[in-house]
Amino acid sequence: MIGVTLDRVSKTFGGAKGVEEVDVHINPGEFFTFLGPSGCGKTTTLRMIAGFYYPSDGRILFGEHNVTHMPPNKRNTGMVFQNYALFPHMTVFENIAFGLQVRKQGKAEINEKVTRAQKLVHLDGYGQRRIDQLSGGQQQRVALARALVIEPNILLLDEPLSNLDAKLREETRQEIKRLQLELGITTIYVTHDQSEAMSMSDRIMVMKDGVVQQIGTPHEIYNRPVNRFVASFIGESNLWEGTVERLEGGMVDVRLAPDLRLTGLAKNASPECKLAVGQKVTLSVRPEAVREAAASERGEANTMAVKVLLSEFTGISVNYMAQAGPLSVKAMFVGQGHRMRERDEEVLFTVAPDSIYFLE
Repeated sequence: MIGVTLDRVSKTFGGAKGVEEVDVHINPGEFFTFLGPSGCGKTTTLRMIAGFYYPSDGRILFGEHNVTHMPPNKRNTGMVFQNYALFPHMTVFENIAFGLQVRKQGKAEINEKVTRAQKLVHLDGYGQRRIDQLSGGQQQRVALARALVIEPNILLLDEPLSNLDAKLREETRQEIKRLQLELGITTIYVTHDQSEAMSMSDRIMVMKDGVVQQIGTPHEIYNRPVNRFVASFIGESNLWEGTVERLEGGMVDVRLAPDLRLTGLAKNASPECKLAVGQKVTLSVRPEAVREAAASERGEANTMAVKVLLSEFTGISVNYMAQAGPLSVKAMFVGQGHRMRERDEEVLFTVAPDSIYFLE
């Protein structure tokens, strides 16, 4: 296993900046995800690692070896493209064997490796089928087997699940993670889907407009976002603006409206947020952190009276859009014990102090 280092890597296209000073080390055997909206630079970064683009500035290292200007066929990477890039005139076996044939390996060795790769992705017995005889999920597994059969040092996956339906996406996502853990291969994954990134990754790099916003574990990214973009892009979040009124004993009081104030922990602040009395801040509160309060809790700290605007039953949760004075409030209640509230019903919501995260 080898790691990958991007040392202040940038890429420009003419006068336009595609990626700006990406600086990260991906550990050997790690499942690392580039996450962000379309056009944020994540695929450009992946293609530089693959060798399809060369950086305008910076270096790319595989282990200690500088591969910045090495051609793709010398890097020993396996890549799965968004559209799979399979050869329609070839069988499953021939598609998987292609990379081995290019490397001029012997027929017996090719047969052995392709058979093993088919078994690895649960395509035993499919070798002689044409690509157009396969479902989307089966085609995706052929592409994965073709990338793995060459025994790459690094596996690169560019939005590999985007063409699958929701149920098949979930099944294939689990299959990819199973294979990665079984093989222990360093894997770099590109997606715009935060649920994919959260469920599969050891660490995530969030990008926007070619610039890295945050690098961390799914838990860190979700619970301690560094800015409003990360807080809103990763899952749902209430983002409320207010003014710091008091700092005392590790607690922060923030006024959000004339008759609405919330108290949180000063330690739950992003590195860019320097708390001070009179400072404008943004409070990030996840919908699942909101709970319904009892009538006896009216008037207590962090309790607010809300009017339900929309209620939505999803099977595993009840989701609300509500209004508390000028604030829009999103709430999620998971489990069987919650009684679903109706539109225009007035209820009490409350938020625990340690569920509030302060952003600049």
